[in-house]
Amino acid sequence: MDDVEAIKQLKARYCRTMDTKDWAGMRQVFTDDVVVDTTGSGGPVVTGADAFMEFLLAQLGDIQTVHQCHTPEITLTTATTATGVWAMADILRLSGGSDIHGYGHYHEQYRKEAGEWRISGSTLTRLLTGDPEAASPRG
Repeated sequence: MDDVEAIKQLKARYCRTMDTKDWAGMRQVFTDDVVVDTTGSGGPVVTGADAFMEFLLAQLGDIQTVHQCHTPEITLTTATTATGVWAMADILRLSGGSDIHGYGHYHEQYRKEAGEWRISGSTLTRLLTGDPEAASPRG
């Protein structure tokens, strides 16, 4: 498998493990020193994979989610590093049953360690977030 395809599969695994709450599997998609910037969604910058996993569990552990990432723009910068931008859409089902839909981009850095690609940096930017029913002319 070529490197670009391996990075695409890495991001697919990120979405799947997030939505199925496979936290052990999700931890494996990150380098130990990953830096994740969620300020575009009102969150913090989190440094370190274990710290980010704690953050995710606290924020999304009890929330049903659906993440979709598509139209990747991946650039190999060296034999062991790459960057990428992914269009994304997500749905968060809150405890009361209402949904929040979000749209934006992941801007990421990747590093190949021991022959495996991992996410070493990620910044989530949001273009639109909201409750689709609130904007609907139906109510």
